[in-house]
Amino acid sequence: MPELPEVETVRRGLQPVMEGAKIVVAEARRPDLRFPFQPDFVARLQGQIVTGLGRRAKYLMADLASGDVLLMHLGMSGSFRVIKPDNVAVSGEFHYPKGNDSAHDHVLFRMSSGADIVFNDPRRFGYMKVIARNALEDEPLLRGLGPEPLGNEFDAAMLARACEGKKTNLKAALLDQRVVAGLGNIYVCEALHRSHLSPRRIAATLASKKGEPTDHAKRLVGAIHTVLNDAIKAGGSSLRDHRQTSGELGYFQHSFKVYDREGETCTTPRCGGTVKRFTQNGRSTFWCPKCQK
Repeated sequence: MPELPEVETVRRGLQPVMEGAKIVVAEARRPDLRFPFQPDFVARLQGQIVTGLGRRAKYLMADLASGDVLLMHLGMSGSFRVIKPDNVAVSGEFHYPKGNDSAHDHVLFRMSSGADIVFNDPRRFGYMKVIARNALEDEPLLRGLGPEPLGNEFDAAMLARACEGKKTNLKAALLDQRVVAGLGNIYVCEALHRSHLSPRRIAATLASKKGEPTDHAKRLVGAIHTVLNDAIKAGGSSLRDHRQTSGELGYFQHSFKVYDREGETCTTPRCGGTVKRFTQNGRSTFWCPKCQK
């Protein structure tokens, strides 16, 4: 499942050809993805100008001049690609010639910028929904999401408050989208390693008895910021299906410190430990038992 850095990478790739442009043609080439398309899905998109392209957690959000918002989720295998027609100048650097997997091209947006934006999803776990901007707070898909980990509000004090009294393990707390939005298995493992905190540590230890953030919380927030920013710069991680809108793979997997490195030597200076893997809450956890406490 693409996590925050992958979705942010896609947003930045689509922004030059989508933001400020009109959706001249919208096509839904099948009745559903993970969920059925709304009956008026195409009608509410076609002819609308995209006034802004943002991201909330793992969702892409295109603001429309009508006051609607197009909510998009990549699912497990979804990807966007930008097709540049012959002899048409398109702003931005994310151009990708049409591939040979058109059987899975389920949605198309033809933009006034001169680009075709195609959503391809072989497994069809992605989804799209048009929502009125003034109804977003009540949208079940978004309601209850925690703070953005790269937002100004997310700091050690906020994380400590969210984890105060929690008896669950630290990894499970960070994967809870109500605690912090957009983090997934890969980047939680990486952030915990960089902050030298065990995934088995009790989440409540991020807060003191007075509810103030401990040094653990401060280290962890710093590590979350660093690992997410580094991953975005690298274009995300390509383990199975993720590609940038240029068609290129993300490269952050080459910078993993623990994820998918079972049996290898820990990269922490002077540690000398060995990366281990165990199953935690139904998912693989990678960590170094020697330097993560």
